Amino acid sequence: MTLVATRTVLTRAEWTDAAEQHAHRADALTADHRARASRAQKHPVEDFLFTYYSYKPAILRRWHPGPGVVLEGADERAAWRWYRAEPEGMRVDAERFRTEKGSMYRGIVNLLRATLDRPAKFRCFGLHEWAMAYRADEVRHAVPLRLGRDGTDAVVDAHDLTCTHFDAFRFFTPEAVPLNRTSLSRDDQVAREQPGCLHAGMDVYKWAVKLGPLVPGSVLLDAFELARDIRALDMQASPYDLTDWGYAPVAIETPEGKAEYVVRQRALSERGQALRRAVVFAATEAGDTPDGADFLPPRSVL
Repeated sequence: MTLVATRTVLTRAEWTDAAEQHAHRADALTADHRARASRAQKHPVEDFLFTYYSYKPAILRRWHPGPGVVLEGADERAAWRWYRAEPEGMRVDAERFRTEKGSMYRGIVNLLRATLDRPAKFRCFGLHEWAMAYRADEVRHAVPLRLGRDGTDAVVDAHDLTCTHFDAFRFFTPEAVPLNRTSLSRDDQVAREQPGCLHAGMDVYKWAVKLGPLVPGSVLLDAFELARDIRALDMQASPYDLTDWGYAPVAIETPEGKAEYVVRQRALSERGQALRRAVVFAATEAGDTPDGADFLPPRSVL
């Protein structure tokens, strides 16, 4: 990923090459999904980033240099929203984006900063997916349960649910909700979000998309790759049997599975923290505090 701290001028050859390489990388990351979509085929793991977040593959292809970078000979970007002309060329109009996006911008930056400053927790063992299937007549995925219904319920009953992410908690079955150590709400998300949470790490991709031209293309694609890798562990540690799809289970109901989960969770958390820093750094141009006091992300943002 690239962090931009000073004003940079790219020649047309330099920035068009960067944009082309970015598009090639984006196409490679979405090739399997696009091929399946053309055949009307679904995938229980890999389609998630395009259905839950509702961002089409095309959004990954659009390259932005991030604030502070001037593109020489980029007259075609004069028609792009959030760009403005300067004597040397075109650049992202970060000031206008921050002003017009107001509370959304400030809310995202605040949430990312709050998560960055909080210690990570690594004892959830991915039980949110189990809680979503707990004592349920129907489950969220058309995939067999690895331990069956009774076995799935028994795993939940034998563990302490410690989910800290509201957008996972809100899908718990009614029977699982009171089993969570803390009752979560949208209003306390900023106070609860912590960097060990897989879903919080996956959401870095969502925030990068919402911050649009403020986020350099390399950071956006890194965030997508992180979200993809998190989703794989998320489902491997779930109660679903995905062996037919090529995903070996991480059996979190066993000591060995718990140990594997935590090792991978820690590595993903470190990547997530690095990307949060990169997004905040770019969005605020080297970490300047955004103006204004309205830091609570509105419900439409989260």
